[in-house]
Amino acid sequence: MNREYPALTSHLLKMGAGFVRPAQTLPERVKLDDPALNVMTDLKEVCVVTVRGKTPMDKAHEKMRRYGVRTLLVLDEADKVTGLLTTTDILGEKPMRFLQHHGGTHADIMVRDIMTPQRELQVLFIQDVVTSKVGHILATLKASGRQHAMVVENNANGSQAICGIFSVTQIARQLGVQIQITEIARTFAEIEAAIAGSAVV
Repeated sequence: MNREYPALTSHLLKMGAGFVRPAQTLPERVKLDDPALNVMTDLKEVCVVTVRGKTPMDKAHEKMRRYGVRTLLVLDEADKVTGLLTTTDILGEKPMRFLQHHGGTHADIMVRDIMTPQRELQVLFIQDVVTSKVGHILATLKASGRQHAMVVENNANGSQAICGIFSVTQIARQLGVQIQITEIARTFAEIEAAIAGSAVV
């Protein structure tokens, strides 16, 4: 049967138009016994924000603010992961330590100078995460002394691909806990105190 397909009406794009970004909808509230996947940023549903190692630190920080994220994956020219940059790296002691050792000014600091390099990045396997609870992830982050954890899937050829990210800030928000991100130990103490307080109610 020969069907006719009339053309759709075209329109001019309005000035100032944005664009739709993929967005994962996580539960607004979780409990420690809820599945860990309820607090994981799934990179199959959310585009991760990336940066190159030779990018100036201040530009990377501006990119974080623009996209509303606290973590950037650092990629090489072949788009392979070479490190992880967090707001803690930028706002903590790393820039000052770098300047003390190498001299220069803030403007001289590159992402590669303060990021956590690939060789030091610890990851969780997705097969372990899918059977875990939110409490397991918090305990894991606390034990590692980090505010972020990456999740990888292992490919058939032996390579790995980052498929998810956990963030203490995100988990705290979903637990309904208000925290100030300063030092990691205080962060977890605040979460535990808030959870204990809400458990009593």
